[in-house]
Amino acid sequence: MALSGKVEAEVDIKASADKFFHVFRKQLQHLPNISSERIHSAVLHEGDWENVDAVKHWEFTIEGKKTSAKEKIEVVDDDNKTIRFSIFDGEIGESYKSLKATLETIDKENGAIVKWTYEYEKLSENITGPSPQSILDFVVFVTKDIDDHLGKA
Repeated sequence: MALSGKVEAEVDIKASADKFFHVFRKQLQHLPNISSERIHSAVLHEGDWENVDAVKHWEFTIEGKKTSAKEKIEVVDDDNKTIRFSIFDGEIGESYKSLKATLETIDKENGAIVKWTYEYEKLSENITGPSPQSILDFVVFVTKDIDDHLGKA
């Protein structure tokens, strides 16, 4: 297995791309309420909730294990509904030299497509933290939780 690579997933959702993107753009602090089985807390560490260089500390359960990490917004493209994050510190930082997530929301006739891409570089072959595929599976579940929440709103 390679120390670096990329994993991707596309999720069809019922909500519009605008509504879904708005959650990540303006309502990140609400994710522990929206996906409470998976995300336990989100605390603003630096900056604000929605702008580049903002840093948040997250606690979440992945692979059945409580995990923590910090996340920093690196790029926001409102026109293309894309955000790029860097994930570091906590258990993630113990396993990865670099972990970057890109969220894209794409309009379709009914609903939208949410595309997640994770680019990673592991510190070693046998990491103790969650695998890249487990992290991707986690955000797919969170994506579905958000879509369900938006459907009830």
